[in-house]
Amino acid sequence: MELRACGSTVRDLSAGAEAIALTPQQREIASLAAAGLTTKQIGEKLFLSPRTVSTHLYRLFPKLGITSRAALRDALESLDRR
Repeated sequence: MELRACGSTVRDLSAGAEAIALTPQQREIASLAAAGLTTKQIGEKLFLSPRTVSTHLYRLFPKLGITSRAALRDALESLDRR
């Protein structure tokens, strides 16, 4: 209800690939992780704690339908093609 009041909409997650939306910060963290940087290195580069980086990755993996960092590069490329 509050979302509609401020003009936002809720996406239907069953809509498929179009429902995958990454925040700019999630996108950057995912790109750095896909490039091979460690959680600590990503945190240092973005001025975030390693725990914050880990939390972003933890929330990001289910959005992309992956379970490992090794799959990040392919998932991001697939997302870019859509």
